[in-house]
Amino acid sequence: MVRLLIASAPVLLFAVTAPAQPIPKGQKIGLARYLQAGYSGLKMNLTRAADKMPAADYDSKPSSMPEVRSYGQIFAHVADGQFTTCAAINGVPNPNQSRNLEQELKTKAAFVKALADSFAFCDDAFASLTDANAMESVKQGQGEVAKAAALVGLLAHGAEMYGISTVYLRAKNLVPPSSEQ
Repeated sequence: MVRLLIASAPVLLFAVTAPAQPIPKGQKIGLARYLQAGYSGLKMNLTRAADKMPAADYDSKPSSMPEVRSYGQIFAHVADGQFTTCAAINGVPNPNQSRNLEQELKTKAAFVKALADSFAFCDDAFASLTDANAMESVKQGQGEVAKAAALVGLLAHGAEMYGISTVYLRAKNLVPPSSEQ
């Protein structure tokens, strides 16, 4: 399972790292550095997407189905996931353990702050990752996974949520950050 996740990292991260510079000829990039670059691209895209939507549209949804998240709830969902994963990677308690940001937050400023706080919390998890410690186990649910696998999951989830946010932006005639030139 871990090998599958790590082997699929380039595919999962392509959309996140597309704005990054190409790897120079002959240069070898290890797993840790590649995941860190993917995180940097994800952080940029999600932060810019959160900033781009006007505050008045943060409660908008592309559907009337109750299970569909509002635009703001997308970013709260990302923040919740990042706090959970990065707490495990950092070996510290989740600072949002008893909170439900999706239900609790109501304003653009609150959603943007939660997203920024979750990225600040995850910065150490990615910065401390090395090729040497990437396969160390961390608790996830009832079991354990390699740090790199947990971070690949975080990036894949963030990329999925960014992709969803682009639909909301397009519905409001706004160009998603990764499509800007």
